[in-house]
Amino acid sequence: MTESWVNSAERIGADLHLELSGPGGRRAALIRALRDAVRGGRLAPGTRLPPYRSLAADLGVARNTVADAYAELVAEGWLTARQGSGTRVADRAEPLRHAERVPKKAPPRARGPRHDLRQGTPDASGFPRAAWLASYRRALQSAPNEVFGPGDPAGRRELREALTEYLARARGVRTEPGRIVICSGFAHALRLLFGGGVLRGPLAVEAYGLGFHRELLHAAGVRTVPLPLDDDGARVDRLARERAVLLTPAHQFPTGGPLHAERRAAVVDWARARGGVILEDDYDGEFRYDRKPVGAVQGLDPERVIHIGSVSKSLSPALRLGWMVLPERYVGGVLEAKGEREAWASVLDQLSLADFIVSGSYDRHVRRMRQRYRRRRDRLVAALAEHAPHIEVTGVAAGLHAVLRLPPGTERSALKAAAWRGVALDGLAEFRHPETDMPIDDGLVVGYATPSEHAYAAALDALCDVLPSAN
Repeated sequence: MTESWVNSAERIGADLHLELSGPGGRRAALIRALRDAVRGGRLAPGTRLPPYRSLAADLGVARNTVADAYAELVAEGWLTARQGSGTRVADRAEPLRHAERVPKKAPPRARGPRHDLRQGTPDASGFPRAAWLASYRRALQSAPNEVFGPGDPAGRRELREALTEYLARARGVRTEPGRIVICSGFAHALRLLFGGGVLRGPLAVEAYGLGFHRELLHAAGVRTVPLPLDDDGARVDRLARERAVLLTPAHQFPTGGPLHAERRAAVVDWARARGGVILEDDYDGEFRYDRKPVGAVQGLDPERVIHIGSVSKSLSPALRLGWMVLPERYVGGVLEAKGEREAWASVLDQLSLADFIVSGSYDRHVRRMRQRYRRRRDRLVAALAEHAPHIEVTGVAAGLHAVLRLPPGTERSALKAAAWRGVALDGLAEFRHPETDMPIDDGLVVGYATPSEHAYAAALDALCDVLPSAN
């Protein structure tokens, strides 16, 4: 219930309305009301307040309630009380400026897209919660006490051993636990390698790739030199004075083709001849749908290739777990760059992932998601064949995204139409290296793994509605 008091001009020199409402009882409400009146300028410095008895009678509260409220505000410095002068507003109590008195309207919350077909994330609803929780519990119960102390910068031995076996079996990687360093993902790996001074530029990169990675490298003082792409992957024959090259050989990001076998051999020969190194970004190597996944380039020469992987596509980017499989000569430098303690990747998550792999849960999850994403891609291809047969899906059947080739000059208009319909998409142009001399191709990068299963059909319908028509 709200109670109020309006005093006369003779009493304190201005009309004053006090509302006693809110939590904490009448005493707390009176304190808040008087404090707000002083803040807002309705009670000016020097204003004399009514005696306890008068204000108590007007408000219908106990006299002690008013006395306690006055005493509290005197103690806080809002009021002063002197014998013979009564209770007044303190001289130093200044009203708020108008801009502070008027509460600002909170900006409206940005609404997310109606249909999210951006690349880069797996289907979050597919995270294996029950199996992961079981692994976490087993890992926690069996963890030695040392786990709860400072972490080893190389990563838990249990995870490095599990990865040694898994990567050999699933990706053809040749290594041992002592040459694996755990990190929080690919970007962290780049920061350690280049920001930590283990490698130096210039760095050859594919003409299309993540701009975020180029920006990260630029911030570390590394110049990136684009290599053109064709149907066989990166033109590694264009490597010049660079001593390092970054490739996505299993599934070029984002255009979607694998690096041809002859070029795999050629880039390894280049690294041997130049004393160079190949950075292999194996971001979605487990997800190939038309055939068995292509093995890692690292298997051709473990001393010339740094193999980098993570669980951001296979499980979730929220786990922040990745790994570097290093030539022996780089292990010490990476550990020195990382520091004496593990500061990035949760040790308990490392142990959980180790159990998840060893128990077979990881393989089962990858098989399940491989089937889901293959169906998603098939549905995308079928929808385009029915509603937009002039739009070509390029690249191999792999990964979590597909590139749709558009008629020349239509990419921007397609993106605007998609935004108008609430469809979030990536345009191919945003992945293009600014210094490449490759011809410009219009296209859309469609992340068919991003929507949840129940939302995918509507997302496909909306996508087909915004595609440009045939000429």
